[in-house]
Amino acid sequence: MEDEVHQKAGYKYAHGSHLYSRWGSNPGSIKIGDERVKMEIPRLYNKERKCTEGLENYNKIKETEISPEKLMSKILFGLSQKNYSELARTTAESFGFSQSSISREFIESSAKALEEFEQRDLGEYDFIGLAIDGKYLRKNQIVIALGITTEGIKIPLGFIETTTENHLSIKGLLSNLIKRNFNFTEGIYVLIDGATGLKKAVKETFGKYALIQRCTWHKRENVVSYLPNEQQEHYRGKLQRAYLEPDYQTAKRKLYEIRIELEKINRSAANSLDEGLEETLTLHSLGLVEQLGKSLLTTNVIENLNSQLAGYVGKVKNWSSSKMRARWVATSLMQIEQRMRRINNYEKLNLLRSAIKSKLNLEQQRVA
Repeated sequence: MEDEVHQKAGYKYAHGSHLYSRWGSNPGSIKIGDERVKMEIPRLYNKERKCTEGLENYNKIKETEISPEKLMSKILFGLSQKNYSELARTTAESFGFSQSSISREFIESSAKALEEFEQRDLGEYDFIGLAIDGKYLRKNQIVIALGITTEGIKIPLGFIETTTENHLSIKGLLSNLIKRNFNFTEGIYVLIDGATGLKKAVKETFGKYALIQRCTWHKRENVVSYLPNEQQEHYRGKLQRAYLEPDYQTAKRKLYEIRIELEKINRSAANSLDEGLEETLTLHSLGLVEQLGKSLLTTNVIENLNSQLAGYVGKVKNWSSSKMRARWVATSLMQIEQRMRRINNYEKLNLLRSAIKSKLNLEQQRVA
């Protein structure tokens, strides 16, 4: 940096017709190894432009430093193609740091991301929907809660390590959201795949304020799984067409007609269709299948999130601890959140709010 000052402004106290003159210094810092060193950064005055300028060499040094966001993004995006050890090595080479330094930087940055994720205040959002689903990271299952705002924005809210059948742990996850000011008293539309633990936890946590929508895709696949291969495609199509009927009574009638057929050929399939049937028709009963069915009849809204999560962390071969999994999941979810699209036809979500309040007999309240 001093060489640059000499070249542009000459040596101190020297006279000459240079374009620049010395102009004091500003406090700054440079990262050397694992340490950040404070130093005074010289300034120059451009006589022609009549303004002060920073040093080109200082700017170049700053550009090569690792920001937490740049580091996490590079590592997470790379994991879809490489395992962590290889990626840490290539990242270290590209930044000019040691592999151990890169690992320490990522641990610190991801720990901060986990803390931010778990302490984020949810009170600033107006939530109308909640999707809950489980995702396996090798032998460990992560259950994730995804919020949907009245503006159609999807926001990962929290996660735990458990099974979808463990209603007490899932209830703990939902209770934690409430502690972080998750508001559900305007009525909340909850999408689940049908796991009994999820359903029980939702009912015990949100009570009269929740409307459960069972995923129609999971219901369809559960039913046809009892049938011989040669019959599966036929009934998969019939069930799909029934659920695409926008009218509640029509859809329900067609499903019962299918149930009568199934009773004759496979009672197990018929019983599977019976179980929780009414909850697969929640959106139908609200009269909003045509407006919002593409996004809110199935758990695809969170399945897509799970797919992206797998792309980031699915190739990590060794999880050294539960804390490591938590750091990686939180960091990944926050990266994914930045690129998630709004749900289809989100402009109609005001109709869902009104329909939920009417269905649950909730007092109409003005949303702030």
